[in-house]
Parts: sequence; structure tokens; C-alpha cells
Amino acid sequence: MTAARALAHNEVMSSPIHVTITGAAGRMGKRLVSLVNESSRLQLAGATETQGHPALGKDAGDVAGCGPLGVSLTDDLAQALPLSDVVIDFTAPAATLRHLSQAVQHKRAMVIGTTGLSSDEMDQLRQHAASIPCVQAPNMSVGITVLLQMIGKVAQALGDDYDLEIIDVHHNKKKDAPSGTALKLAEVLAAAKDWDLEEAGIYARHGLVGERTNNEIGVQSVRAGDIVGDHTVLYAGPGERIEITHRAHNRDPFAHGALRAAEWVVNQPPGLYGMADVLGLSR
Repeated sequence: MTAARALAHNEVMSSPIHVTITGAAGRMGKRLVSLVNESSRLQLAGATETQGHPALGKDAGDVAGCGPLGVSLTDDLAQALPLSDVVIDFTAPAATLRHLSQAVQHKRAMVIGTTGLSSDEMDQLRQHAASIPCVQAPNMSVGITVLLQMIGKVAQALGDDYDLEIIDVHHNKKKDAPSGTALKLAEVLAAAKDWDLEEAGIYARHGLVGERTNNEIGVQSVRAGDIVGDHTVLYAGPGERIEITHRAHNRDPFAHGALRAAEWVVNQPPGLYGMADVLGLSR
């Protein structure tokens, strides 16, 4: 590498990645703002909230509790996109699709951690994400991403004598059930067993439901208190059981994963990626 090329390379490497955070006054949004402020590689370029939100016009850093950052909360994502390299979105399905459409128009990368997307909404997301680099995952934590790589192999190794159950535990404000993470866990188990999840998934049991069938994946949802997120995959067989549990102590694992995805995705070609791609586990 010539000295000129090396200098240009170092300048690119030292340039911060400009991030816009949607839903920046929410629980996840505020944490993302704070962690971007602490990062040496990322810089806050924009912060948005819904129309009529009481925090509009306020400094995003003040709202997040990390001090003024010189970025005011706006309800117009289009204002921030020209200044941004990537958008991080943990909002709601309809809002996420609107934000994704705007990111496509401005050809900006996107990281999506929104859950509760329907099949039709996921189809729309895939269509939009074909033209920009986009990471989408129902759970951005590194631990869950590694767990997803393991659970199917365990199910295959144990064989047909072990029942598969998923316990999904979240706080009492969570609106969707099962969680996106629980559904992803179920999808991985179903694929490993070569089952159709539409037929194998059992999402509630009540009353006289009869004996459990062999080809079931039970998903039980608990909503209580301020639990951030616990997910357990239970393999129960004759005389023994295995339980693999991931517990999120706070929202930082999701936020750190999203920021890691943001750093990675800006250098990728257009397409839809997952956290396994970000961590190099899909190769």
C-alpha cells in the first residue's frame, strides 16, 4: 500500500459512523443514544420520535440523561437521513416500515430490532431491504445469536424421545406474545427437526387438550413485573431434561448488539442480514 493510499485508508477508518436513532425517547432509544455518545466509532446524527411526543424539540442527550449532544428530537426522519450513514430502529411494525421506506429512498443502511412483525410485514421488509444493506433481528444480543446456533444441533442430537418447549418471559408492558425471540427459537427448532412450525407450534394450553403429541414445539409466554427478557429452551426426555436459558439483565445486550450491527452493515452490499452475519457465524 502506498503512503497516499495508507493515509486515505486511515482517514476512512477514523471517520465516525453517523447514526440516526428512531424512537429516541423510548426505553431502548434512550439507551442507544447514551451508548452512541460513549462510542469512539459512532456519532449521533439524528434522533426522531412520533408526532406530538412531548420530547420533540428537546436535545436527545438531555432526554437520554447523558447531557446535551446538539441533536434535537424531530418527528421528520427525512431531515436526519442526509446526515446519516445508518438508522437504528426499535419502534413498532408500521413505523419501522415507514422508516425503512425512507431509508431506501435516501439509500441509507438500517438496523431493525422491532418485534411483532406479521408475515405480510416481513415480506414488505424483505422487499425494501433488497436495495439497501439492512440487519434485522428480533433479538440483537450476542448471547441469543450464539444460542440460536446451538439449539437446533442439540435437538437433532437428542432425537425423537425428547419434547421441545420454549418459555418466554418478559415485563408486563410488552405488547406482543410470543416474543419475536421466542418465535425465532421455535423456527430454528422446527427447521432442525424438519417440521412445519405452522403445524408444530403450540402457543397456549388450556382445558382438556389431550396428551402431548410427539411433533410439538410448545411456546409458553409469561408477562410480569419489569423482567427485561428470559428465554428457556427445554428438552425433556425419559429420566432427564436439559434447559438452556438466556437471561437479559438489562437492555444493554440488545443495544450493544445493535451498535455492533450498525458498524458492520455500513460496509456491506445491499441485502437483508441477521445478527449471525454480523458475528461471522453464518459462513
